[in-house]
Amino acid sequence: MVLTLASCRSAPVYNVENMALDAPPTATLADVTNAIKQAGSGLGWSMKEVGPGHIEAKLPIRAHLAITDIRFDTEIFSITYKDSINLRYDATKNIIHSNYKGWVQNLQNAIIVQSSTL
Repeated sequence: MVLTLASCRSAPVYNVENMALDAPPTATLADVTNAIKQAGSGLGWSMKEVGPGHIEAKLPIRAHLAITDIRFDTEIFSITYKDSINLRYDATKNIIHSNYKGWVQNLQNAIIVQSSTL
């Protein structure tokens, strides 16, 4: 029964693959970079640009930490799992704490909304 309860709080790792941005055709890579940074920062994510079209995003919540890679151009973006602390990530089963999915979905939605304001 304990194993069943522990697994209830786990879910498959949620990644965003090649999601369309809502940016206008005139948006530059710098515009999109700033929009993504603003979207994440507004949700409590720490956003660090590591190269053109690549941001590392970290979300600290209490004793937990989620780390993702965001790769993008002026038309699409992807958010992929990179690392975590205290989220019970299991690479062999590709599962993680169930709250992770919601955090990434919120980031995904914020990026789409923020890119539409460019």
